[in-house]
Amino acid sequence: MPEAATSVSDRDILSGLNGDYIRSVQNGDVRRFEEILASDFRCSNPDGSLLDRAGFLAQTARPVTISNLKAQDVEIRLFGDVAIIHARTSYMLADGRPGAGRYTDVWARQNGKWLCVSAHVTRL
Repeated sequence: MPEAATSVSDRDILSGLNGDYIRSVQNGDVRRFEEILASDFRCSNPDGSLLDRAGFLAQTARPVTISNLKAQDVEIRLFGDVAIIHARTSYMLADGRPGAGRYTDVWARQNGKWLCVSAHVTRL
């Protein structure tokens, strides 16, 4: 069997990392974010704030107030050692109302490993 057929593609790796990112948001998994975020990571929040990596990890450590977070219509675009992931989200708010949004994450291959360098989150 050719080597390419047995190796995991960048798209497959990024799809798994995207799933990890969503699960980490839902579960407040700071440890997993420490593994997959670049040292110079930035996140634009729906309220307009821009967080660096430390600020994002502190935000993640707070109690999670949403449930049933799901990513839909995930689109992974590869540009060599950079990838952009676009998706819609749906979730339940603490008061039981449905919530929705979109996100765009930028990933870069650094030292042979895909790391998230930027996230932009909106709520609808």
